[in-house]
Amino acid sequence: MAVKVFIDGQEGTTGLKILERFKNRADIQILTIEDSLRKDVAERKKLINSSDYTFLCLPDIAAKEAVTLVENENVKIIDASTAHRTNPDWTYGFPELSEKHREDVKNAKRLAVPGCYASGFVSIVYPLIQHSIIENSFPVFSYATSGYSGGGKKLIADYESENRKTDLNSPRLYALSQNHKHLPEMKYVCGLENTPMFNPMVCDYFSGMVVSVPLQLRTLSKKMSMKNIYDIFADHYKDQKFISIENMSSQSILDGFLASSTLSDTNKMQIFILGNDEQVLLCSRLDNLGKGASGAAVQCLNIMMGIDETTGLI
Repeated sequence: MAVKVFIDGQEGTTGLKILERFKNRADIQILTIEDSLRKDVAERKKLINSSDYTFLCLPDIAAKEAVTLVENENVKIIDASTAHRTNPDWTYGFPELSEKHREDVKNAKRLAVPGCYASGFVSIVYPLIQHSIIENSFPVFSYATSGYSGGGKKLIADYESENRKTDLNSPRLYALSQNHKHLPEMKYVCGLENTPMFNPMVCDYFSGMVVSVPLQLRTLSKKMSMKNIYDIFADHYKDQKFISIENMSSQSILDGFLASSTLSDTNKMQIFILGNDEQVLLCSRLDNLGKGASGAAVQCLNIMMGIDETTGLI
């Protein structure tokens, strides 16, 4: 029997991508809302409480309000907004981080989908701390490149306009005051004592991202080589279906360059251990609309349903 799924906010970028990933799935029955009623509270409440699973693809305030509409105790909520990612009462939807994370996802009734930048950052920093490569007081720096789709419909329209500003032709640093909305999540999930320094950059391509964290090995409390770090990551993520660990010999590194858009339209993530025995650069490559948003949401739904987590995903 098909499960009933409602997507509250299905006209947005993430909602549309979730719908796309449900194509040809006989086990999913989509509950639709008329365009004229998209903001009608009574209609949304009816559909939420008629569903088995509701995805929230809404701004933070609207996502919090949507949760208050739940009256059916059997409804499970999967929130793609920032609203609940640091709420201890919600499950963090990154099943590959540990067996506990996977078990929590399986049993979740309220699940927060990780942010795109946060997914890349956490995939690197969480294992570093868990395996005592760095302490949770370590000063962490991170840099990232992303396609413009991460900015939503307005930014997409700006970049794809025939009369766009010339500034958009080059990569642009932003969150210059160090207040990016993913920072609380990055700090909380990894258990860092201090907020990391984060320098994101939006670039002139549609989707895909690379999040990187540099390590000066001489600053670590114990002696480590690049191979030591590679082996730890390979073991931490062994047997995961969507995550692979890569090194300098990876065929994905072409002529010494690591592209950001290679995994677009997939739910895959590649973690690269690069550099040498003095300086190591850890890079996480993913699709900001895939493993960084809609793909991760569908993967978590699959696990919650008790089916193969790769169903409907590549």
